[in-house]
Amino acid sequence: MEKGITFEFYDQIREVLGLPETDVDSYSPLVLAYMGDCVYDLIIKSMVVSRGNKQVHRLHEETSSYVQASAQSRMMRAMQPHLTEEEHAIYRRGRNTRSVSAAKNQTITDYRRATGFEALVGYLFLKKRYARLMELVKIGLDSLKEKE
Repeated sequence: MEKGITFEFYDQIREVLGLPETDVDSYSPLVLAYMGDCVYDLIIKSMVVSRGNKQVHRLHEETSSYVQASAQSRMMRAMQPHLTEEEHAIYRRGRNTRSVSAAKNQTITDYRRATGFEALVGYLFLKKRYARLMELVKIGLDSLKEKE
């Protein structure tokens, strides 16, 4: 089977802005979580916007239900049995890292688990493992639907 040319979003960003190649494994868990927060937010906003044109306030409310720490924590619990050893190690590093900011309206357990989730998302994105990233996010999102 012939493979087509694929568009690598992160490669495009790096190329256009002239960003150097970096060693993702050297990034701290909080740096990975910082990136993962943004990537996950883009995934969720893409999903929410695809459901139809709405007022921005309504889009924000729907997005918030997916990006809050308690939702990410529930997703992570569903994803954990599917993680490889490497992915679980990244998650644990993120979860166990002390953050400078406090959990807002969330339990400390949910906040830490969500930080681990975001670290894993950031790691997979920066490693360009997009299919695996989306596979895990889908498992997590499906688990949220089951709880509704």
